[in-house]
Amino acid sequence: MADRPERQLSPGQRAYEERRARKAGMSLEKWLARKEKERAAEAEKAQKAAATKPEAPKKPGFFQRLLEKAERPLK
Repeated sequence: MADRPERQLSPGQRAYEERRARKAGMSLEKWLARKEKERAAEAEKAQKAAATKPEAPKKPGFFQRLLEKAERPLK
């Protein structure tokens, strides 16, 4: 987080985040740091899931199956 410039909040966003932080019993700085940490963990989790899950071949659609049946020789 130190290598990235701090995100600038509009006055309305800042007031909203201050209310949420106060409700959680934290300072605004702790609240924003916690949110950033959670966001980074979620992004890492999504990236890891996307990397490990191979994409399954797509099932042919209705028209593709219909064309395959039409191209098959009659018995």
